[in-house]
Amino acid sequence: MKVAEGTERLWGGRFRSAPAAELKALSRSEESFFRLAPYDLAGSKAHARELRRAGVLNGGELERLLDEMERVRAEFVEGRLAPSPHDEDVHTFLERVLTERLGATGAKLRAGRSRNDQAANDLRLFLRDKARKLARDVIALQDALVAQAQTHLRSYSTGFTHLQPAQPVVFAHQLLAHAQAFYRDVDRLIDWDRRSARSPLGAAALAGSAICVNPALSAEELGYDAPCENSIDAVAARDHVAEFLFVMSMLAVDLSRLSEEVILWTSRQFRWVELDDGYATGSSIMPQKKNPDIAELTRGKAGRLIGNLGGLLATLKSLPLAYNRDLSEDKNAAFDGIDTLALTLPAMAGMIRTMRVDVDELRRQAPLGFTLATEVADWLALRGVPFSEAHEITGALVRACEERGIELSDVTAEMLVAIDPRLHADVLQHLTLEAAVDARSGFGGTAPARVVEQIDRLKLALARQSAWANEYGGPTC
Repeated sequence: MKVAEGTERLWGGRFRSAPAAELKALSRSEESFFRLAPYDLAGSKAHARELRRAGVLNGGELERLLDEMERVRAEFVEGRLAPSPHDEDVHTFLERVLTERLGATGAKLRAGRSRNDQAANDLRLFLRDKARKLARDVIALQDALVAQAQTHLRSYSTGFTHLQPAQPVVFAHQLLAHAQAFYRDVDRLIDWDRRSARSPLGAAALAGSAICVNPALSAEELGYDAPCENSIDAVAARDHVAEFLFVMSMLAVDLSRLSEEVILWTSRQFRWVELDDGYATGSSIMPQKKNPDIAELTRGKAGRLIGNLGGLLATLKSLPLAYNRDLSEDKNAAFDGIDTLALTLPAMAGMIRTMRVDVDELRRQAPLGFTLATEVADWLALRGVPFSEAHEITGALVRACEERGIELSDVTAEMLVAIDPRLHADVLQHLTLEAAVDARSGFGGTAPARVVEQIDRLKLALARQSAWANEYGGPTC
């Protein structure tokens, strides 16, 4: 029986009636899912070559299919071709178009495959492509942090623990701490890609294909390292999607931490940083306001990405093998995370790149709150005083300063001796920002010489990550 006009679908031969309107409404892919069309076409090209190897297509049919699929891809990307309301999903949409244009040749393309391995392949290709774009955006933010750090190698600022003044650092070191976190986020993407570079094509519905028996060739064509080892796992697994969501969630958390610091730095209480007017907003009622909305919006979206991860994990929990329609939820979470980061990362990079740091205010605040106290304890320890005693002596010195309403920079030699005879004037030369920072000269420390070395190593690491992001052999869009 011929399917009625406008109700094309990839199934239905054993059904006596058409799908109910409610079923069609629930079953139809969301509009955002059709963005996978270029990746579906890439998989279809590889599948068509496999059908040629199997003898299902002849040489002429293969060429006509490949040429038409390239036209369809271009039309879709340029917005000249779109799915109809009757197309159930991206696979139905593309098969309909190809069949309308090529007749029986287009209809042959379905042989030897299932929507199960197609769906798994489409999203995997999409994520591998977008992982590179995501990495490039993160690297652009890191470049902005590094550029700022290079101008603040001798900008002394307060380092905090518990959001309380702790020890002085150079501001470059603080900025690079965020860059190091983002470096690990990109490294996670690279590590994720190593595990995800396996093609599900050839798995068909779940048992493998009796027609397409050379999946390694399709895998190579699509930029994978190899086909999936197990056809059931190939169509049922979504741990690679969950892991991708984790990486995006971790990245969002790291972005939220930088955002929170920018919000603090730009406050009137801190006055460390002023945002460029192009990367700040005002108030509809208070004319004086200059708000760090980019940082606040980015901070808020972290919760959403964490929620996407939790939602997919809940969907996957106890799901039996092999394919279940529940798995279509993977795309909502992945698309939302990628779209969100595609907005926030460039905005954050621009904000960091253009912000202005008040170096004088940084320096004025750096010694406040007795941040140089550790220098006294270390000086005593280096002269043989047990650190427990050195700690107590220094605490007594801080208490004496608090009682007098002075900072450590105001301490006199007479005060030192009165606190403990083992304290004398020599310690005063260590109670400067320069001396305190330069003393932290071990690997990874805040001494400017070490920070310069850190920048040099980070630049090399970012170059390696950029090479990975730009040297992808799979389909892109």
